[in-house]
Amino acid sequence: MANHVTLTQFIIEQQRGLKDASGTFSMLLNNIVTACKQISHKVNRGNLIGVLGSADSENIQGEVQKKLDIITNDIMIEALNWTGHLAGMASEEIDGFIAIPEQYPKGKYLVLFDPLDGSSNIDVNLAVGTIFSILRCREGVDAELDDFLRKGTEQVCAGFVLYGPSTMMVLTTGHGVNAFTLDQDIGEFILTHPNMKIPEETSEFAINMSNQRFWEEPVQRYIEECVQGKDGPRGKNFNMRWIASLVADVYRILTRGGVFLYPYDLRDPNKPNKLRLLYEANPMAFIIEQAGGACSTGRERILDIKPTGIHQRVPVILGSKNEVERIVSYHLQQ
Repeated sequence: MANHVTLTQFIIEQQRGLKDASGTFSMLLNNIVTACKQISHKVNRGNLIGVLGSADSENIQGEVQKKLDIITNDIMIEALNWTGHLAGMASEEIDGFIAIPEQYPKGKYLVLFDPLDGSSNIDVNLAVGTIFSILRCREGVDAELDDFLRKGTEQVCAGFVLYGPSTMMVLTTGHGVNAFTLDQDIGEFILTHPNMKIPEETSEFAINMSNQRFWEEPVQRYIEECVQGKDGPRGKNFNMRWIASLVADVYRILTRGGVFLYPYDLRDPNKPNKLRLLYEANPMAFIIEQAGGACSTGRERILDIKPTGIHQRVPVILGSKNEVERIVSYHLQQ
């Protein structure tokens, strides 16, 4: 273990190269790591501690909550609200943003998170995860709504934790993408995948085919070309992968390439877009671009979108750069 780099060591060494670094960011990230370790423990224990199944309630998105949706949301809030590093938080599970309790000092960062992405998979023992994004804020004040409604280009950090066969954290601070595996024996995340890069070419795509009849023509065209394989205009065979867990699909793309699509569709006219800009699309776009990939709505770069609401949804197309650019070109030809 002597030569293994822990996540704490990695972040501290990165901060040493930054002028005027105070260490506050390192401490904040450690608090997030602590929360994710707690979540990992709950997820791994599952029915042994009675945390699986429905909570018989709905979140602000109108989605049925699992017990672990509520538990993991509480874990994130309780791990962060007292630290003095934050001016506010926002969660996919809660309407509006989360103010820091009056008795605690206010810091210079905001954290936005999806505490349990892919929670529909939890009862069938498939991979789930936590997604988070960090923004700077005015120091020492209570955050206001406008402080959260910032373009993805303003993120100072984004990451996700995948609770699968092993627990892994994927992280970027704007200087590439690195992944860390939780060593359960010592309770530390260890750097195992330095400087991750997405292959520009791919032969895999991930999309929910059950929604095909609701897609726009550019997406219909792209998927049809992939399905035709060697007999079609692409002249090669593609494989389809769909886990219904954004963290798992994105991790697969980071490790072996591919393209993920959750495009605009009209299966529910009131919700033509599925993924949330602030909690899902922005942090994943930051990670994907830092790994050499691309992320778009089909018509514009995700990170350039100026949010209009804290729970705003957007279409998402991300992954290997050449494939994303091809899909964007089909949209622009309309």
